Order: sequence, then structure tokens, then C-alpha cells
Amino acid sequence: MNQKVIAIDGPSASGKGTVAARVASALGWAYLDSGALYRLTALYARQQGVAWDDEAALAQLAAALPVAFTDGAVLLDGQAVDEAIRGEDIGMGASAVAALPQVRSALLQRQRDFLTAQGLVADGRDMASVVFPQAALKVFLTASAEVRAQRRARQLGLALDGAAFAQILADIEKRDAADRSRTVAPLAPQADAHILDTSALDIDASVKKVLDWYRQI
Repeated sequence: MNQKVIAIDGPSASGKGTVAARVASALGWAYLDSGALYRLTALYARQQGVAWDDEAALAQLAAALPVAFTDGAVLLDGQAVDEAIRGEDIGMGASAVAALPQVRSALLQRQRDFLTAQGLVADGRDMASVVFPQAALKVFLTASAEVRAQRRARQLGLALDGAAFAQILADIEKRDAADRSRTVAPLAPQADAHILDTSALDIDASVKKVLDWYRQI
């Protein structure tokens, strides 16, 4: 039986978080930013002095992660960390901890608990493959690395060329490689997923496409 879930997976900076949040708002459903949980784990580990390759210690932190999503804010141990978890270094840390089986296991049920009767839009990298394999709609949202780097640079108020932009692009390509090559839940579209390339689409068009697919079910 299909679950009342729209699972949206995709690479870093593809826009899946913005699209997923907008789709959830349009439907009146709950929203899960699963990537935030891995970013929070990486940030919390840094705060606690735990290395990003210490699998057993990281799993313990993940299982007891003091996180709350309140009124659009992300709280870690009662402190707002929205900006702190969006840095490129924490993004790389998220990729590192997400490659560890014990960490993924510790966070699996926490993610599934976000599903309620109202429905859920969940974005991440293994929403369709592992967390919600019975999702009513599976979407793999992507864009070229160049476009994603441009979007990230605009968010940061940086020029779309020069050394800073080159570093953003390199970081995105490095994270893509890490996400695709990890042995546990590698980033890849499911056979029954709809592929949505947003390279030439704005947010409104992307949201409309996902909603159209759902309404055709």
C-alpha cells in the first residue's frame, strides 16, 4: 500500500528543499528536510568534539540528537542553527556522516516518525529508496553542477565567476561524487521515480510539475 508521502531526492543545491517545502505548503502536508538531520549530526559532533569518522560515537549522538523544527527554525539543543548548518564545511561533514551505516540506522526511525495522517513531503538523498520506499510519488530532482553552483553563489551574494565560485563548484562536484559512491544508500534515482531536471526551470514551474504528477496518481 502506498504511503501518503511525496519523496523528493536529489543532489546538493538542486533546489529540492525549496520545492519540497512549497509542495508541502500547497497541499497542507508536513515537511521533512532529512538533510538537515545529517547536517545537525555533523554540527553536533563538532560541538561535542567527536570526529566525523567515529561511527559508534556519531551513532550515539544521532540517536539522541536534541533537535526541534519550530516555526520554520531549526533548533539544536535549544539554539537556532539554521545558518550554521548551511555552511559548505558542514555540508561536507553531512556527507561524511551519512556514509556511515550506524548513523543512517540511528536516524531512520526518526525520519519515519515525521509521517502523520495529513501526509508528508520529504526531501533528501534516500527518501524514495530507503526511508519511504512505498511513497505515493517519488521524484528525483536535479540540475547541472554549474547551475547548482550558480544558485549557491547567488544565495551567498557572490559573483558567478572567480576563485570563490570555482571553489563552490568544486565542493558541489566533490559532494556529488561522495554521495554517488558511498556503499550505503548511494544517491541515484529509483526505477519508479519521476526525473525532474530544473536547470532551465524556476521554482514555480518545478513546484507545479511535482503537484501535477501527484494529482495524476
